[in-house]
Amino acid sequence: MTDNASLYFGHVFHRRLRPRKHELAYRVFYMLLDLDRLDETARASRLFGYNQARLFSFYDRDHGPGSDKPLRPWVVAQLARGGIEIGNGKISLLTFPRILGYVFVPLSIYYCHDEAGDLVAILYEVNNTFGDRHSYLIPVAAGAGSRIAHGCDKALYVSPFVEVKGRYHFKMVRPGDHLSVVIRESDAEGALITAAFTGDAKPFNDAQLARAFVSYPLMTLKVTAAIHWQALKLFIKGVKMVVRPAAPASPVSTVPLDRASSVSD
Repeated sequence: MTDNASLYFGHVFHRRLRPRKHELAYRVFYMLLDLDRLDETARASRLFGYNQARLFSFYDRDHGPGSDKPLRPWVVAQLARGGIEIGNGKISLLTFPRILGYVFVPLSIYYCHDEAGDLVAILYEVNNTFGDRHSYLIPVAAGAGSRIAHGCDKALYVSPFVEVKGRYHFKMVRPGDHLSVVIRESDAEGALITAAFTGDAKPFNDAQLARAFVSYPLMTLKVTAAIHWQALKLFIKGVKMVVRPAAPASPVSTVPLDRASSVSD
């Protein structure tokens, strides 16, 4: 691993509890990228490009406001609106890359640090397959350890089989040698969906990128295909579809710390 980037190879697990039980699991890998050092990361690799086509690429327009401008100023602006100042603190983004030009990322996570190196906020960026994007900005309590628990009200329509009336519960182990992210969605009737990623860190270099391409061929396209295939299975099982509402007017939900409590289970 380096200070500016690393890879996490692992598995995604998804379980739906109601009204029909449904489970799936598949192998994926994530990139953890320092937003200030993307040019440096790309210069050190023949397989990774920043805002240019390579086997693997990262484009600013695939995230945040969807523009070609660097992401950091946008993230800093969202933090400032939430009363959080990080100065020149590091912002790391956990996400999928484009692979052969294609990407779909259900969830990306921005880890926002202050100048002392303390994690002070997390921005959870959610995309749906209809082209909508919404983020949830949540502060991190002072003195928090490696395990983080957050909760927030759901604001974006994600699945055609789930209404926008629930609450997310995020639990994670911060990036290190290992990484874990668990998301539970609940509604008025209780737990509804659990999704999780667990992975192990690997160095960000061309050898590991080549391994990723061979071990996870066309991963981003397969993620999109898997989402639609699983949706078809739910439809066949008789799960009712819900009407898609308009996306939220604001691109970011800012959640105060006193409203970001999560469940204990």
